Amino acid sequence: MTNTALHSASSIAAFPARLALPETGPWIPGGPGKFSKPLRFMSGNRGFVELLRLEPGIKMPVHRHTGEVHAFNLEGSRQLCTGEVINAGQYVYEPAGNIDSWIAIGDRPVVVFVVVMGEVEFYDEHHGVRLRVSALTQCAAYREYCASNGLTPQDFLE
Repeated sequence: MTNTALHSASSIAAFPARLALPETGPWIPGGPGKFSKPLRFMSGNRGFVELLRLEPGIKMPVHRHTGEVHAFNLEGSRQLCTGEVINAGQYVYEPAGNIDSWIAIGDRPVVVFVVVMGEVEFYDEHHGVRLRVSALTQCAAYREYCASNGLTPQDFLE
């Protein structure tokens, strides 16, 4: 191993990992049967990382991703608008520009670990954007929830 490789490895090791979310972190309501648990808000409004939970029968409405999305089902099942069923332990990649919807199926909630780059644009019935969700809006919702419930917000900014 060269000195450069050793130097790089030791430089990487100089940045310790940190616990970003205690197990007791709150689930933030996002509508009937929909909750999110923030894990990271990326600087510069580049994206966010969260756990997303939908109760059985709850639909994630039609939306478009401005950046790529990585989604790993931790619990439960969901059916994509394509008809595909995604179960616990399965991963879905969505490229930038992807438009989709899905529904939580089965008799238990679906919990998905999601890395969202960019924004998510939710559409209305006329195909207009009715809502934009981003690192900034998710962070604001988290801080508002904490303030309303007497909780001290964690530092989820990178």
